[in-house]
Amino acid sequence: MDILQALRSRVDQAEVVRLRGESTRVGFEANRLKSSQIEETSGTALRVVKAGRLGFAASSDESTLDKLIENVLESAAYGDELPVAFPGMQPGADVSTYDPAIVELPVSRLVELGQEMVELLLEVEPEARVEIELERGVERLFLQNQAGADIQIRRSPLSVSLGVIRVQGDDVLAVFDRVGTTLWDQDLLDVARRVGKRLALAKSSATIRSGSMPILFAPAGALVLALPLVLGLNGKNVHMRTSPLAGKIGSRLFDAKLTIVDDPTLDGRFSSAPYDDEGVVRRRNALVERGVLRGFYYDLKTAAQAGTESTGNGARGLFEPPSPSPSNLVFEAGETPLADMIASIQEGLLVQHPLGLGQGNVLSGAFSNSWSLAYKIEKGEIVGRVKDVSIAGNVYDRLRSVAAVSRETEWVYTNFRLPYLLLPEMNVVAKQG
Repeated sequence: MDILQALRSRVDQAEVVRLRGESTRVGFEANRLKSSQIEETSGTALRVVKAGRLGFAASSDESTLDKLIENVLESAAYGDELPVAFPGMQPGADVSTYDPAIVELPVSRLVELGQEMVELLLEVEPEARVEIELERGVERLFLQNQAGADIQIRRSPLSVSLGVIRVQGDDVLAVFDRVGTTLWDQDLLDVARRVGKRLALAKSSATIRSGSMPILFAPAGALVLALPLVLGLNGKNVHMRTSPLAGKIGSRLFDAKLTIVDDPTLDGRFSSAPYDDEGVVRRRNALVERGVLRGFYYDLKTAAQAGTESTGNGARGLFEPPSPSPSNLVFEAGETPLADMIASIQEGLLVQHPLGLGQGNVLSGAFSNSWSLAYKIEKGEIVGRVKDVSIAGNVYDRLRSVAAVSRETEWVYTNFRLPYLLLPEMNVVAKQG
């Protein structure tokens, strides 16, 4: 059935999206191969604008498309009344997100990679219990709309999620990481080496006093700072006036060392694509430039609500209508080598892994975290792992003054690229002191 043709005479605007996906996963538990599975997903999602109202419906059953059409028309009768305009056909961004070498990667090679990672980590920490999930797949989105857009987006995601637990009496050490790519152009064993270095540093223990001191956020640790900003920069929260950043474009809100960019045009990244999931051309979007707020990220709906244009940040699942979502959120590298940052600290804390994210009133900018992995820095050197420490603060206060931003950056959880951030003074609560 030509769904778009069937809708033309019944609505003002129509959009048809078909999603297809296949994934292969290999899992290791307690250092051993435990599972291997293949999944396929497919479905169709419709959006229409009828009498100025937006409707949405979706189904994974290709035999009930007539019912799907009736559902989306019924949804539009009660939908949001918005001046949304679906985009026409335009040249997409020049970005690579698909690699046949990943799509054709055999299960046996995934198993070999997992085994190599386990062996590498056990060399560093023989008492470790290693859990790994390797996943490779292919994702396809086909979009057509009444304005003439006819696009296909292909991705070939390959990811590694790795966790290590070491138990010694009542001491539980947990280290974890995740990397991903859509191009076969990197050594996936690097994630295991990275975790191995953290395990090696954690072999020595140290104590630290409670009180005010410099805090060095590793890239993974800096997520506690990035998460409130992701919410604050979301066009939906800005429109609803729940974001502390609403109405402040052009204001210097952060240290001049901070530049934050949403960039979906980076080759090989999970959230890169020539178009977003609504057919809007993807582009690099500066959100914070040298401490000055430059803009927010929007999808079509929130842009219409705010009286502005979509930034190409519409993201969707099969059964979820598009919503604004960051693509690859990049905190630009600074000028200071990491070694110099560490050497400058007489006594301080390097925070690596928070014990949970999203604690506190995150939308307001608040964070309050205990740390599953943190190290003491003393006289310019990392001297050992510190247990039972916590820090708290507000991003919008703390990021006004940043002592240094590292040259080195890391990809964290596949779509955040973060440097090391040194904050000059924060209060540390430690059980030992």
